[in-house]
Amino acid sequence: MNIINKIEQEQLKADVTPFNVGDTIKVHTRVIEGGKERIQIFQGIVIAKRGSGINEAFTVRKISYGEGVERVFPLHTPRIAKIEVVNRGKVRRAKLHYLRGRIGKDGIHGATFSSEELHEGSPATAVQIGDPITQRKMYDFIMRARDLGLYNAITDNGAGGLSSSVGEMAEDTGGCELDLARAPLKYDGLRPWEILLSEAQERMTLAVPPAKLDEFMELAARMDVEATALGHYTDSGFFDVRYNDRPVASLPMEFMHDGVPQLELEAVWEAPKVEDIRVDMPDSEQGAFLRRMLNRLNICSKEYIIRQYDHEVRGGSAIKPLCGVKNDGPSDAGVIRPLLESDAGLVISHGICPKFSDYDTYWMMANAMDEAIRNAVAVGGNPDALAGVDNFCWCDPVQSEKTPDGRYKLAQLVRACKALQQFSLAFGVPCISGKDSMKNDYTGGGEKISIPPTVLFSVMGVINNVIATQTSDFKAAGHHIYMLGGTWREMAGSEACSELGLTGGRVPNVDASTAMPRYRAVHGLMGQRALSACHDCSDGGLAVALAEMCIGGRLGANIDLDAVPAMEDMTLTELLYSESASRLIVSVRPDLAMILDMLGSWQICRRIGTVTDDNTLTMTRGGVTVLQESVDDLTTAFKRTLDW
Repeated sequence: MNIINKIEQEQLKADVTPFNVGDTIKVHTRVIEGGKERIQIFQGIVIAKRGSGINEAFTVRKISYGEGVERVFPLHTPRIAKIEVVNRGKVRRAKLHYLRGRIGKDGIHGATFSSEELHEGSPATAVQIGDPITQRKMYDFIMRARDLGLYNAITDNGAGGLSSSVGEMAEDTGGCELDLARAPLKYDGLRPWEILLSEAQERMTLAVPPAKLDEFMELAARMDVEATALGHYTDSGFFDVRYNDRPVASLPMEFMHDGVPQLELEAVWEAPKVEDIRVDMPDSEQGAFLRRMLNRLNICSKEYIIRQYDHEVRGGSAIKPLCGVKNDGPSDAGVIRPLLESDAGLVISHGICPKFSDYDTYWMMANAMDEAIRNAVAVGGNPDALAGVDNFCWCDPVQSEKTPDGRYKLAQLVRACKALQQFSLAFGVPCISGKDSMKNDYTGGGEKISIPPTVLFSVMGVINNVIATQTSDFKAAGHHIYMLGGTWREMAGSEACSELGLTGGRVPNVDASTAMPRYRAVHGLMGQRALSACHDCSDGGLAVALAEMCIGGRLGANIDLDAVPAMEDMTLTELLYSESASRLIVSVRPDLAMILDMLGSWQICRRIGTVTDDNTLTMTRGGVTVLQESVDDLTTAFKRTLDW
């Protein structure tokens, strides 16, 4: 026996209570707090044992408050005081796959829940209880099985659960036979219709050719994923469901897919009557107003929330939600490096502008899409290699006694969809997925509350080299600051007007034909490493964007507002806080400034200032200083609102 084996043998416990996979056990663990020791008990089912000798370990799973919790224990650790067997299990396999990805009552009525008005009696079971560990294992398995060609069709168990997933896939073959008694359940007592309709998480339906079923099942067992054959597809023309030998449902496929008449609704659009407004305030109030703007919930630092989540999974985060010298400046988008052996990255960004819905949902959608694309470009994303996902959250658009303005709300939906189509084509961004929830209304206490028509538009794309990415924070004094894109007097729905309690004006318009060449130019400059910072100009306009870049870098800036590309006559306040679309602010080293100057010969691109090391954001107009604020004071204002 060599010295290592001898040492290991000395560490092995001789008094370990024997147990097997499937047994319910109590693990008594020692917890040391200060100078005191106490015993903490973790009770659950042993779902796996692996290793041998000193490396032997076991996994115990329990359900805590409706969610699965798993812990891995080294068998011979001195931290375990004792192991107590509560019940002996009866299993033959090495792992209890039936505990995972199972069907439960959570998620029943989920589809109807999202399609009806909320009220005090809305079912709690509509809320699905997720298990991210199981979901991660399932995703890894699906990708492996895909690469091996083990299935030829797949869909999720979303709205309607098995009834929807199997029913949709059976349309291609003309029928199916489904045995619900085979379905793995979280617990006993579910009725057949509950099994059929549950929208519980971590479940996918796949069509596996019979010749590949054994290999498919073997891979699932090897990757610790529960897979169950529930039936087969047929050409019978019927959706046949049974529970063992008892029939549950038998519906003609024709009826399932075409038997319900399409709902025909009437939409009536009438543009809201909006008066034009002018927004202005004395120069002496501009500094204080900027600090107020940085306080606003839609603008302020979200660090309190962001810090509650892990952004370093596998160490692959190239750009995290916060950036800058103190990692507290806002990033425009996230960039991850999924494969650490590769320089390629994935950019993920979003845009959301419900504030414009009061004026026109067409431009609400257009601005959300433009913002998402612009945010991706700001960190290095290729505007010609992006895909989009639309998430509709809408109020009830059906005319009724409860919704007397249903025709108008439906027209708002139509206009949003029209913009989605037109700008997807104009930007060249296909929608690869989406979600809709069309009844976001609540009635309680005799009052109906409806959300504003809202679309969260997300984009994702591949970045060939994460080295060629950029963040929003200023990097060094002396760098030149440029603004790309023109500013119009578009104040409707702006954060500034909301802060001042004003309504009216013009909502920002989007012109994809001028925005895309600008985004392509910025992407090209990113690839050449010509830019030292890049930030989108959106919520809060120019003043807020510059303040955020100063905060991230803890550097100042001197800005000549006369150089800002204003496309019409504007007051100082309008120039600072207009939220015109498709604008970016960049900084560049002085020796590379000529590239930006050349860009300005065919694009709206103007040098507007210089980064400084005096810790002050200074803005002048007509040679007069109109705003001068300490970056420290701006940082305090930015972080104070949610500094909990």
